[in-house]
Amino acid sequence: MKLGKAKSSKDDHKRGDEPAILEMEDLDKKAMRLAGMLEPDTISLASVTAVTTNVSNKRSKPDIKMEPSSGRPVDYQISITVIEARQLIGLNMDPVVCVEVGDDKKYTSMKESTNCPYYNEYFVFDFHVPPDVMFDKIIKLSVIHSKNLLRSGTLVGTFKMDVGTVYSQPEHQFYHKWAILSDPDDITAGCKGYVKCDIAVVGKGDNIKTPHKANETDEDDIEGNLLLPEGIPAERQWARFYVKIHRAEGLPKMNTSIMANVKKAFIGENRDLVDPYVQVQFSGQKGKTSVQKSSYEPIWNEQVIFTELFPPLCKRIKVQIRDSDKVNDVAIGTHFIDLRKISNDGDKGFLPTLGPAWVNMYGSTRQYTLMDEHQDLNDGLGEGVSFRARLLISVAVEILDTTSPEIICSTDVQVEPVSNISESATGKMEEFFLFGSFLEATMIDRKIGDKPISFEITIGNYGNHIDGVSKSSSVKKKKKEGENQEEENELIQNSSEDEADEDADLTSVSSTPPMKPFITDRNYFHLPYFEKKPCVYIKSWWQDQRRRLYNSNMMDKIADKLEEGLNDVQEVIKTEKAFPERRLRGVLEELSIGCSRYVTLANKDVNLAGRTKLDRERLKSCMREMDSMGQQAKQIRTQVKKNTVKEKLKLAQNFLQRIRFLADEPQHSIPDVFIWMMSNNKRIAYARIPSKDILYSVVDEETGKDCGKVKAVFLKLPGKKGFGPAGWTVQAKLELYLWLGLNKSRKDFLHGLPNGFEEIRATKMGHGLPPVTLVYDMKQVFQLRAHMYQARSLFAADSSGLSDPFARVFFSSQSQVTEVLNETLCPTWDQLLVFDDVELFGEATELRDDPPIIVVEFYDQDTVGKAEFIGRTFAKPTIKMRDEPYGPPRFPPQLEYYQIYRGNSIAGELLAAFELLQIPFDAEEIRRALIAVHDFAVPQIKVGQGGRADLPPLEGPTDSERGPILPVPLGIRPVLSRYRIEVLFWGLRDLKRINLAQVDRPRVDIECAGRGVQSALIQNYKKNPNFSTLVKWFEVDLPENELLHPPLNIRVVDCRAFGRYILVGSHAVSTLRHYIYSPPDKSCNNWATAGDVSVSLEAEPPIRKMDTVVKLDANEDESDKEKKKKKKKKKGGVEEEEETDERVLDWWSKYFASIETLKENLRSQEAAQAEAEEREDLEIAAEAADIRPDDLHLKGSKMKERFKEKKSSKQKRSQAADGSEKRPPKARVDELVVYNRELESEYGNFEDWLHTFNLYRGKAGDDDEHALDDDRIVGRFKGSLCMYKVPLSQEITREAGYDPNMGMFQSIPHNDPIHVLVRVYVVRATDLHPADINGKADPYVVIKLGKSEVKDKENYISKQLNPVFGKSFDIEATFPMESMLTVSVYDWDLVGTDDLIGETKIDLENRFYSKFRATCGIASNYSMHGYNIWRDPMKPSQILAKLCKEGKIDGPHYGPGGKVKVANRIFTGPTEIEDENGLKKQTEEHLALSVLNHWEEIPRVGCKLVPEHVETRPLLNLDKPGIEQGRLEMWVDMFPMDMPAPGPAIDISPRKPKSFELRVIIWNTDDVILEDDAFLTGEKMSDIYVRGWLKGQQEDKQDTDVHYHSLTGEGNFNWRFVFPFDYLVAEEKIVISKKESMFSWDETEYKIPPRLTMQVWDADHFSADDFLGAIELDLNRFPRGAKTAKQCNLDMIRNEQELPTISIFKQKRVKGWWPFVARDENDEMELTGKVEAELHLVTAEEAEKSPVGLGRNEPDPLEKPNRPDTSLMWFLGPLKSLRYFIWHNYRWLILKALGLILLLLMLGLFLYSIPGYLVKKILGA
Repeated sequence: MKLGKAKSSKDDHKRGDEPAILEMEDLDKKAMRLAGMLEPDTISLASVTAVTTNVSNKRSKPDIKMEPSSGRPVDYQISITVIEARQLIGLNMDPVVCVEVGDDKKYTSMKESTNCPYYNEYFVFDFHVPPDVMFDKIIKLSVIHSKNLLRSGTLVGTFKMDVGTVYSQPEHQFYHKWAILSDPDDITAGCKGYVKCDIAVVGKGDNIKTPHKANETDEDDIEGNLLLPEGIPAERQWARFYVKIHRAEGLPKMNTSIMANVKKAFIGENRDLVDPYVQVQFSGQKGKTSVQKSSYEPIWNEQVIFTELFPPLCKRIKVQIRDSDKVNDVAIGTHFIDLRKISNDGDKGFLPTLGPAWVNMYGSTRQYTLMDEHQDLNDGLGEGVSFRARLLISVAVEILDTTSPEIICSTDVQVEPVSNISESATGKMEEFFLFGSFLEATMIDRKIGDKPISFEITIGNYGNHIDGVSKSSSVKKKKKEGENQEEENELIQNSSEDEADEDADLTSVSSTPPMKPFITDRNYFHLPYFEKKPCVYIKSWWQDQRRRLYNSNMMDKIADKLEEGLNDVQEVIKTEKAFPERRLRGVLEELSIGCSRYVTLANKDVNLAGRTKLDRERLKSCMREMDSMGQQAKQIRTQVKKNTVKEKLKLAQNFLQRIRFLADEPQHSIPDVFIWMMSNNKRIAYARIPSKDILYSVVDEETGKDCGKVKAVFLKLPGKKGFGPAGWTVQAKLELYLWLGLNKSRKDFLHGLPNGFEEIRATKMGHGLPPVTLVYDMKQVFQLRAHMYQARSLFAADSSGLSDPFARVFFSSQSQVTEVLNETLCPTWDQLLVFDDVELFGEATELRDDPPIIVVEFYDQDTVGKAEFIGRTFAKPTIKMRDEPYGPPRFPPQLEYYQIYRGNSIAGELLAAFELLQIPFDAEEIRRALIAVHDFAVPQIKVGQGGRADLPPLEGPTDSERGPILPVPLGIRPVLSRYRIEVLFWGLRDLKRINLAQVDRPRVDIECAGRGVQSALIQNYKKNPNFSTLVKWFEVDLPENELLHPPLNIRVVDCRAFGRYILVGSHAVSTLRHYIYSPPDKSCNNWATAGDVSVSLEAEPPIRKMDTVVKLDANEDESDKEKKKKKKKKKGGVEEEEETDERVLDWWSKYFASIETLKENLRSQEAAQAEAEEREDLEIAAEAADIRPDDLHLKGSKMKERFKEKKSSKQKRSQAADGSEKRPPKARVDELVVYNRELESEYGNFEDWLHTFNLYRGKAGDDDEHALDDDRIVGRFKGSLCMYKVPLSQEITREAGYDPNMGMFQSIPHNDPIHVLVRVYVVRATDLHPADINGKADPYVVIKLGKSEVKDKENYISKQLNPVFGKSFDIEATFPMESMLTVSVYDWDLVGTDDLIGETKIDLENRFYSKFRATCGIASNYSMHGYNIWRDPMKPSQILAKLCKEGKIDGPHYGPGGKVKVANRIFTGPTEIEDENGLKKQTEEHLALSVLNHWEEIPRVGCKLVPEHVETRPLLNLDKPGIEQGRLEMWVDMFPMDMPAPGPAIDISPRKPKSFELRVIIWNTDDVILEDDAFLTGEKMSDIYVRGWLKGQQEDKQDTDVHYHSLTGEGNFNWRFVFPFDYLVAEEKIVISKKESMFSWDETEYKIPPRLTMQVWDADHFSADDFLGAIELDLNRFPRGAKTAKQCNLDMIRNEQELPTISIFKQKRVKGWWPFVARDENDEMELTGKVEAELHLVTAEEAEKSPVGLGRNEPDPLEKPNRPDTSLMWFLGPLKSLRYFIWHNYRWLILKALGLILLLLMLGLFLYSIPGYLVKKILGA
């Protein structure tokens, strides 16, 4: 049975290569997208589906993307904020944080003697490198202790992570997370402290949403906010990563052969010309193996060992073979091992493991040159263009047990030898057979010249004759067995037909015979293969690891099918066809069937031999994943409803990503196949085909998708040559057939070729040999009709910003061109191109299912020089065989949109249809002719006229002016109907000079489908750039189908003298759908009669919500307030202060309250989102568990646990949040709205009736620059469009006040110049890009509007990246002349010019005229005085009346009882107001305001009015396009000058810090540990003193006197510290101003949290004092002191979170005992003493009234402490102290000693005197 035919065509028709575009968001792919690919959503996929849907299985899909996208450098900015560090290990250190990214280092300032420094310093690193390089860079945070100019300091700990990990986070950032420090020199040590930081990586065009920066109130829960990606455990363990390097083969020569020949001549040695070694790089460390001198097949058997935390935060290991050289080492080849692909972190996962397996390395071509232009390719950048070598490696990971004693502590890289591995470990050697046949070679770039061209195919080094020198060892072995003679290859290079070889089995023919190219047209050649198709074949030997590739193929096919289905669904949604949900259900069904089929197929090789651990584990995890995916798909399928299609589509896209990730095989086996086009023995262009794609298997699913199929392959230039324009031109297009499989199973290798050929072999006798040529005796003749209707949004190729486009259509070896249309980006060619006598070889039926593809290229015609390339697209024709009727459903074909590509970017779309019609004639005649002509030359057969008769007739050229051009026939061109397009001409703005002359008298021309209208001429652009006539219209015939509407072109011309017109700029509106007028729904107006609707505005009491208008009850009596007070008392337990005093409140109170609300809303949104996700996940898990109870229950429960953990951490967080809310309920502060982005993005750019069209001129930039269309903008046209079918219903025109001149644009204000007072409020800036060397900036604000400019230079803010400006600026302006407001932030410099940090532009005119009323935001409450005073000169009631009048609405009617009626809605609200003197008055303002705040509920005219707000605008800088340079918070008010003048601007100047004085009395200490030994007696004691300072002001640290010789750890001090400080109550920060260094020009202001540090020290006279312990109290929330020393213990610090805290700012006076702590050797906290202190906070005024002295001085002195006499200095009263020391301790000893001495004296005297006495006695004197 022949397998090829058995494939069912049904399942196959959705099969193919990588989809044309959609690449899902794996990290690396993301990076590629950055480097110039496209968002998956932006694509209309007709071109893709057209080319890629396959009917039969003879042909596989072409790749549409032409340009390699990786390897091109991109801009990146990494911003890191180091906020603070905590719990650093070490005593009394001076820590500095060093931030390294790659090789760049930056340091924070040093903080003295503290273990928890607060920095808040911001660092920015800018890079311009390829994504791969960027994402492998390591971010390293290290804390260094006591570093200064002379010494480098000691390392406390480091934290490492690669940039890719940050980039793959949501929003590409970690915000306010804690990094765990570990010591690289001692892995047994555990955590060395934490650093809190923000890290963000911004690529071009990423916008980072910064969570709102306000006062951080939530106390940090370190464990819950670690700087780790989701799913990585907090406690990471140390592990060893073993990378074993065994051997390599197939290395290229890396030296010129001249030297070698010299050597050979002298010494007679013949050596290999390369000295390789391997370098392994991982997480910022490098290890190298030894160098193997001169060997193409080095054997190392060494392992490189890295010690790193596991799981590591660095994704890739880089393995590089390098050539050791005296001058500089160069890379031979590079391979990256992605740890995510060789491990699995699930519950049934496995540690990283790999091999032993061969990895293939690709890079530049193999011939050695000194200056290799493609050296980057060898470093792993970009796609390798040739095989370089293969390397046998394995990877293993071992988790270390850090407690074991014999462990090596340091993390330095080690290199050790390992034992050799057996030959068979990597699989059995098999002979593989690769066959290729070239069916067509067309579109060969003419730049190559007309030398003969041949094609070479190589696999590894096999088949490579020019530079594949080195022979592989496996082959040498075979030689001994006499099987393969590799030398023969070189003889039979281009086996011509008569050259034979004895042993028929041996040859391999790897290149086609050279052939002279024929000319196709101006740009391209083709090779005249006609019916003779050259073939190549190669034998090669590889380890048989086909299973790996089969596994990938199975998954790839499932993924391809899924991808195609998803593209279809997207297309259906995009074109708004019916039932996308049905298609999606089908796709999911297909997926689940595919998954289950995969599991059954994979199951059969679970226990095959010869596989590595990774093979087994990977197979298991793939099966698990695919199984669960199949189950989930089944289940999601049931949930797909019409309204959930989009979100389920997202889920399905996640599946696609997962399958693609799984399918990528980390252990290579057979190298990729390269096809090179050679001319003049030089390599010109190549294509690289993964070997798995052409690998044959008996099982259909396992076969590669291009195996045994004809594939259109486009060759490209190698390396960097392929970037940019050079890479867009096709070098050659091949129709190629490839087959790769085991030599023994090669019998079917010709099976997939189009039928009808004879094989011609190389020899007369060799039967087993594959053919060298195929000769086709079957030929079909067709006529191709290309209906080129129009293209739109083409790329602008001329300096005018337009193009002169024409299209060239290629099919087979013919090409034809449409006519050139001048000056347009949206050409409507309406032209039919007819290709006659197109000859295709093969059977008719096969061709019908799978015709070759058509290539359409678009060019811009230039008067001089060559036409410039615009883009290219591919299409497949619809085919009619001669026996089919020409009629529905397939004919006439529909026009379809095809996407036009230029490199990887999109350059427009083509609307066209293609049909291929078989020319009927007698087949018998052809056969006879073929038989008659023996030598198979091209048959010259005259086809009679009769042959054309059966084709559908062509209409002649209809349009006499266009000459012989055929139009697109009627059945294919769209059906037209008549539309009227009305244009509102408002004005032109910001027109730039054209050819150095100013634009003076511009006019706008509008054109659509050949009809158009011109605006009135602006007589003097400088004086008034608005048009005098506002509305004009024209009628035009447009297609009924909205999707086919042609674009509308807007052009601005300048009318110069002598009747010359110059094009200023143009804009193409590509879709008119937004502007189609739909008459108002009658039904919605009728319900006005259904009775009044009452809108109740009962808002909840003090709960603060953003958009509720609170009903202020006018009659809230005193009793209510009393009740509130009582409640308050109960809740806090302590009597809190009274309601916030009205006088204390200012604008900032309002601002901070609003930010709190914003954060709460964000939090609640996040929580809701997380909850929804959790629910969905649990549902999925639960359902999956029901389906397969056995092993998924586990998973389910685990999942639940995981969720529980997540939940608990969330609850913790929310509790923390609640904790902060538990403070007394805030007094109601009126709020404004803080927008997290620009105001216009919330309100649709304020284009509610006035649209802004950018005018472009000049050539469009390519790829990197495609974001930079801004450079091409030469001005803006303001106006609008409205289109409708012509007979319009009468009702509209009959309405009252209908002005026929204004058409659909009724009630539009007039565009005469108007004077406006613009008031700009600038609140603050955040995260500015540093502009000075010291990593800071000195920012100030500059505001430009028209001619006027306000510089606030003298008020610059020194050294601040988050400056608070708090300024308002008034500027008078005249619209329309001055309507673009620019707010810039500059950096002040003492010398030189000031640099621009960033700027933002605001279009004031659109805001001014918008119906959202953005002139002055509407406050939530109306008050006549105080901090919330009404800003608008018009009161709410006046505004309301005006709106009602303009909207022709009935109202407002104020009724009794606080009601107001507008249209048919009734609103309620309070009716009294207090003036400054506290008198109540009746007023309607509250009522009017409540209507305004709910204006969107008014029928017909309602919309949300802009509230009082602060907007956050990104600052941009032209030098760094697309990357934010910081953000500015601000808002703008505008007041027309013809109205009453507004009041004075609100004061938003920054709050002045309030001066306080903190008085700390140290009364006593107790239980202080005893450090010293007493001088004489060796007894333990300490000389205690206490030191204190207010955090950040170590300069003013204060010490008590010393309590000497405390023997019990008790000390008595009665000593007072006095700390004056300035404090911002709202932000809870202390403000310090100090000069940074002696060289600083001015003082820098720092804001730091108020923390009081107290330390206890032991005084030494001759050596440095010893630090004993410390405590740090956050003055806003610290634990209450214990009543007695006994109750004071470590728990007060350990359980800080649980204990009730107090704030000194509320309590004012606190006394108690607090513990001193230090850390011992094992990092455990230990209690080192207790201090009794009293804290007393007074304001500066109070301090002046009642001053106190420092220490025990006047005024208000403290009494002397009652110290025991021991505490005196011994050299002051030596006797006294001796007395104390000796007598006190040793009195009994002394008394006993004295007694003993007396006794001894007596005895001595006795002995002394006894002899004399005796003598006396004896002598009896």
